[in-house]
Amino acid sequence: MKLSFLEPLYKQSGPFASVYPDTSRDSAIEDPDAAVRLRWRHLRDALMSKGADRDSITAVAGTVGSDADVPGTHGQAVFIAHGHLALLDELPAPPARDTAHFGTLPDTMPLIVQHAPGIPYLAVHVHYGGRHSTDAPGTVRIEAEAGTWPLTKVTPGHRLDEEIPVADWPRAAGEVGRELEGHARRIDVETVVVAGDVWARGILIHRLPASLRGQVTTVEGAGESEPGRALLEQRLESLFQGRMAAHDRALLDAFLAERGRDGTFAEGLAPAVSALQRGRVKALFLNDHPESPFRLWAGPEPGQLALAEQELRSYGIREVTEEQAGTALARALVGSRAELVVVPEQELCLSEGVGVLLRYADPTTRE
Repeated sequence: MKLSFLEPLYKQSGPFASVYPDTSRDSAIEDPDAAVRLRWRHLRDALMSKGADRDSITAVAGTVGSDADVPGTHGQAVFIAHGHLALLDELPAPPARDTAHFGTLPDTMPLIVQHAPGIPYLAVHVHYGGRHSTDAPGTVRIEAEAGTWPLTKVTPGHRLDEEIPVADWPRAAGEVGRELEGHARRIDVETVVVAGDVWARGILIHRLPASLRGQVTTVEGAGESEPGRALLEQRLESLFQGRMAAHDRALLDAFLAERGRDGTFAEGLAPAVSALQRGRVKALFLNDHPESPFRLWAGPEPGQLALAEQELRSYGIREVTEEQAGTALARALVGSRAELVVVPEQELCLSEGVGVLLRYADPTTRE
């Protein structure tokens, strides 16, 4: 996963208020606005206890819950610097718990993890309920959406919505297929998920360009999509559960190959930190542990991180702060333009939850 979307945030100076509230508007909540206000009061108290300034608290207050138009379960990631909004992002799932952080660095790792697995996909729903014959009356309706999973749940992708007479469907399906191919190319789609009437979708699939036809997965029982949410969301949830994006999978395969030959890899927090200090990390692999106890020390620059305060001070670095490990690692990754791959622990359990694929050999990073 590339982290370039965070570069504008790290170009700003701290301290930062980083807030992750559950701002869900689902039917299970009787009064969602009241629930959001209650959560904000707890977060405000947490920010005050951490020394946040009044301007930052005021700015957060004006932002939390501003996503009332987003339906269903979700959350927000709010970053404030010096009383001004530095970054606002929607979370496709509510945070495990509401959190507020105030410190020198923004707490971005929870946001990064929610971007995973980052699978570019095309969802297509073929609506038709008539006779399976081209001389039948009525129309075939096509809904399609190109997006990146799971972000499309809260930030819908480009939509296509067309109705075509049944008699024209065999001819028009080819035109629709070429249009879909254009949307797919823009985001380098790796899978095409098709639902709906078996006969009508079969005609579409057989007329898709060859580049898409080999990527098709059909799903049943799609149901109606909720306005403002991802097309085929429930089916995509099941399909992509535990799956990694193809790009991340290739990076993981490279890491495993290097580990197998004792090559350009490192595993464990200390070797990973050493590699990041030298800017030699191509990709960092992380088992997601939201409550990780590990801490690191950080200086003003992205590569200035260490397990011990004295190590940084020995380099003549005066401004040193203790940070959650994820906070310091995230800044170092963005600063060095390295990638991050979230690896399910059941797939690969990493030592201390961390591994790195190196840009080139560096024996000193391995224990």
